[in-house]
Amino acid sequence: MNKVALITGGAKRVGRAIALTLAESEMDIVFTWNKSQKEAVDLVEKIQSMGRQALSIRVENTDPDAIETLVEKFNQKFNRLDALINNASCFEPSFMGEISRENFDQNMAINARFPLLLTQAFSTKLAENYQPEDPSSTGRIVNFVDTHVLGEPLRDYISYNASKAALLEITNTCALELAPAITVNAIAPGVVAWASSYTEEKKQEYLQRVPLARAGTIEEAASAVKFLVLEAHYCTGQVIQVDGGRHLT
Repeated sequence: MNKVALITGGAKRVGRAIALTLAESEMDIVFTWNKSQKEAVDLVEKIQSMGRQALSIRVENTDPDAIETLVEKFNQKFNRLDALINNASCFEPSFMGEISRENFDQNMAINARFPLLLTQAFSTKLAENYQPEDPSSTGRIVNFVDTHVLGEPLRDYISYNASKAALLEITNTCALELAPAITVNAIAPGVVAWASSYTEEKKQEYLQRVPLARAGTIEEAASAVKFLVLEAHYCTGQVIQVDGGRHLT
C-alpha cells in the first residue's frame, strides 16, 4: 500500500511542485485548493497519469467547519496518512496605522490556526503506522514558515509576520507533544516564487541581499520537503531555511 501525503494549497506554485515531487516518490496525493479549480483538475489528472491515486478537496481555510469537511472527504477515500504538509498561506501587506482586525484575523486563521487544527485532527492517523523499530514509519508534518520570522521581520507585513511566527512556535511545540510517533519540522523559504505584488525593481532590491544572487525555485522548496518527509528520520523541531543565504545578511 502506498504512503499518502496531504498538502494544503496544492493546486499551484510550491504546493503543486510538492505534490508532483512526492507522487514521483510513489506517494498517493491529497491536496486542498480554494479558487484554482482548473489547476486542481489538471493536477489530479497529472498525478493519476503517474500511476498514483489523487484527490483534490476544495477548502476555505477561514471557514470554522473546513477541518471537519476536509477530514470527512479524506476518510472517504483513504484509510491512512503518512505526511501532512501545511503549505497554504495568506501573504498580504499590513501597514502600521492601517491594520484592521479583519486583516490580522485572516492571517492568523490561515497561517496559524488552520495548520494547528489540521495537525490536531490528523495526529492520530499520522501516528497509526508508527513502529519504534522502524524510523521510516513515523508520521511526518512539514509546516511552511518564512525566513523573515527567524530574526529579520519583513517590513510592512506585521500581521503576516505574527502569524508565521505563531506557526513556528506551533511547529516546535507539536514536535515535543507528538514525538516519537510523528516528526514535525518546518521549511522557511525566502523567495522561491515571487509574490504578484513584487515589481521588477523590488525584486532586484531583494536579490542584492541574497548571497546566492538569485531567487530560489519551487522545485528546490519541494526537494526540501521531500527530504523531511522521506529521509529525515532523526529530525524533529528543525527549520530548513531555503533562502539562498538571505538570513545571513
